[in-house]
Amino acid sequence: MKKAVTFGEIMLRLAPEGYYRFIQAETFGATYGGGEANVAVSLANYGIDASFVTKLPKHEIGQAAVNSLRRYGVDTKSITRGGDRVGIYFLEKGASQRPSKVVYDRAGSSIATATKEDFNWDEIFEGVEWFHFTGITPALGDNVAEICMEACKAAKERNITISCDLNYRNKLWSKQKAGEVMGELCKYVDVCIANEEDASDVFGIKAANTDITAGKVDHEGYKDVAKQLSDRFGFSKVAITLRGSISASDNNWAAMMYDGKEYYFSKGYKMHIVDRVGGGDSFGAGLIYSTMMGYEPQDIIEYATAASCLKHTIEGDFNQVGVDEVKKLAGGDASGRVQR
Repeated sequence: MKKAVTFGEIMLRLAPEGYYRFIQAETFGATYGGGEANVAVSLANYGIDASFVTKLPKHEIGQAAVNSLRRYGVDTKSITRGGDRVGIYFLEKGASQRPSKVVYDRAGSSIATATKEDFNWDEIFEGVEWFHFTGITPALGDNVAEICMEACKAAKERNITISCDLNYRNKLWSKQKAGEVMGELCKYVDVCIANEEDASDVFGIKAANTDITAGKVDHEGYKDVAKQLSDRFGFSKVAITLRGSISASDNNWAAMMYDGKEYYFSKGYKMHIVDRVGGGDSFGAGLIYSTMMGYEPQDIIEYATAASCLKHTIEGDFNQVGVDEVKKLAGGDASGRVQR
């Protein structure tokens, strides 16, 4: 069985019921999620031996986070236990012209206070083919950025493929700091994943003829973005999701990939959104899985985009779909008809 490792933070997600606003809510539903944890769950659902690495407290809330991963078959043996708290994020789901909102309460979480001594990468990377992290993780602090660097160096020494989703979060760090830190980490990365804004936010590489707030995303303009990223860092693949936001409830969805020679664009989808959190992570997981399985380039980008399209229909951070469902949508069956 092919083996992959992801490294990052899993958080407790607290969200009002349905489309209630924070100020209306009297109860909050509790689930778990986080960029790299979401990727690990998707990969496990696809049949990959997926291991998630983090640090969590020993108390019951930390154990509940571990259990949320175990129920989907994610390997949790490399999770270090210690520290005082699980990071929290509050999610208010948007609708129509009202955007979703996220409030973080993650300062001082176990992973944010982790040290390099908490992780033995020689053991963690035993038999591993793929390592994945996102730009969210090094944004948690200089200490965590150092751990990411140590993991990347250890993976590179073992010829493990490294992927990174740039995932810029302006509530965690500045664009300048992100550019500096990610610029060093990306020297070790083989596969770069980004959304339509990340390259601009992190590296100042902008797509022509694109206005994100107006929902205008010029797909051709991202060819140059992908090429500039590839030329700067030597990535073997650059994949970019292309979200045209009609409203919080309805988006146009597509993606592109550049392999240093050719550009590949997926088919487009018009999505009515149930829950968009984790959409980028589900794309990354689809890209990782299809690449690990040796798919052809066009099939890689179709699989990743279809997987992410399906995630937008599922409550919670985790993309709870299987390979056959993704292949069916990627193959052109987008009718949504009842399966009997």
